[in-house]
Amino acid sequence: MTYALMFCRSLIGLVFLASSVSKLRGPDAFRTFVGSVRDMRVVPARLTVTVAVLVAAVEAATPLLLVPMPHALARTVGTVGFGLAATALAGFTGGIVALLRKGRAAGCRCFGGSAAPFGRRHVVRNAALFMAAAFGAYAAARGIPIGPPQVTLMAAPVAAVCAILVVRLDDLVSLSKPVSRAPTLARHD
Repeated sequence: MTYALMFCRSLIGLVFLASSVSKLRGPDAFRTFVGSVRDMRVVPARLTVTVAVLVAAVEAATPLLLVPMPHALARTVGTVGFGLAATALAGFTGGIVALLRKGRAAGCRCFGGSAAPFGRRHVVRNAALFMAAAFGAYAAARGIPIGPPQVTLMAAPVAAVCAILVVRLDDLVSLSKPVSRAPTLARHD
């Protein structure tokens, strides 16, 4: 169980780190994120900036709370970190589901660059991350130890690959879409 806990700790920490960096890397990045929250129209317009700041703060705090630490602290801090991640993921997923049910098209700026519209794949992605966070919260609350360094050396690289796949999901999906051909010009000889 220590391998699974370290995998979840690494996966959730890396995904939330990538998400927060994409939003906080500069004023333009944050303005773009605020605009995407506004475009979703799942919160009242007057709360858009507040929600964007709250999301960015939660995403920045979560990886810090998931950094491995001495066992006495790991139980409490890890449980809080995983709980924060699970709560955020539930909220994100609820917002996406509400958006999809209303038939609105809005771009996913979850990780900055991509403006791909939200779809079911985002719900599935968030559900998988939620399960990892929920398992992590359960394991941390039960006091499951992080284990020796070998556990990190085995679990963290696998989690890093999974985190890259999560972060680049929209790019991977776009690779599977058919390429549209450009219209050809008629030749006049």
